[in-house]
Amino acid sequence: MSLLNYRMMSFIQATAVAALLALLVGCGPNSQAPAGMVLIPGGEFNMGSEASFAFPNEKPVHRVKVAPFFLDVHPVTNAEFAKFVEATAYKTVAERAVEWEEMKKQVPPGTPKPPDEVLQPGSLVFRMTSGPVDLRDMSEWWVWTTGASWKHPEGPQSSIQGRENHPVVQIAWEDAQAYAKWAGKRLPTEAEWEFAARGGHDGWRFAWGDQENPDGKIMLNRWTGDFPYRNDAKDGFVGTSPVGSFSPNDYGLFDMGGNVWNWCSDLYRADTFAERADANAVCCDPKGPPSAVGEKPMPNDPSPPTVPGAERRVIKGGSFLCNPSYCESYRPSARRGTSPDTGSSHVGFRCAIDAPSVSNPK
Repeated sequence: MSLLNYRMMSFIQATAVAALLALLVGCGPNSQAPAGMVLIPGGEFNMGSEASFAFPNEKPVHRVKVAPFFLDVHPVTNAEFAKFVEATAYKTVAERAVEWEEMKKQVPPGTPKPPDEVLQPGSLVFRMTSGPVDLRDMSEWWVWTTGASWKHPEGPQSSIQGRENHPVVQIAWEDAQAYAKWAGKRLPTEAEWEFAARGGHDGWRFAWGDQENPDGKIMLNRWTGDFPYRNDAKDGFVGTSPVGSFSPNDYGLFDMGGNVWNWCSDLYRADTFAERADANAVCCDPKGPPSAVGEKPMPNDPSPPTVPGAERRVIKGGSFLCNPSYCESYRPSARRGTSPDTGSSHVGFRCAIDAPSVSNPK
């Protein structure tokens, strides 16, 4: 069987899994998942990880309960986002000039205003380096690129032509929120996202089990080779991949590890899990901290604030740029925080709906 046929078979199997879940997880009109979505049954689970490979912000493990909800079967694609833009004439954050007054909130006090040409519309673009670099310095491979946007992910000379079924990227949190509202949906909470990624299996290292490549099978799109200067494309891709290219998890969801990070609704704080665990009770449908102010500094936080109290939003799932030597963040418990006003080459999103309140989503 060819790789293309195998992946098509995986997509068909996932659709069958989603249909079966809809039958098993209740009855009545709200149990029928809207098109392109999967009914996630809800329940209690152990959120986070205490494993040696986990980052400090994933600890401690604590009990969380989520209500049933619907989740997009895959990240929003370029084609889907294009329909939104066509219907609304929406301009993403990357397509607008940078507002210095807003940018100042994300940089240390006293930072001088950049030249006007730097404040032109644009976004962060990954650039492969010529050789090994200090992996503690992300500026080695992230470049602010004027003209980069969802339509031009790698810069003004690039295009999404032929990538209609790839996840949309260069999307700021505000953009994801706008799309979700238009579609009659919302962004998932971090707890919902992690619960869904686990596919009903508490404690698995990955969304599909404890082995990254069970029986030698490649399960995700991540950086294979030496990051950030050599990608051997053993997984078949160097950048993003079409949604449905790899096997789904046991809830029938695609790309719950790798390909692109997914925005969540929650504010990010490294100490969120520690604060919850101190309450010593099951946390029901947590929505994240109310404010970024007062966050306790955490050594080895993978997403430290640029300035104290700087707002960051949670992203989950890892991306095509993750590599075990640097960022094994394609695990369900892995979590990062990123500035809500910035898009990049490897961040997209998917949407959710409360199970009892479905009403003609687009």
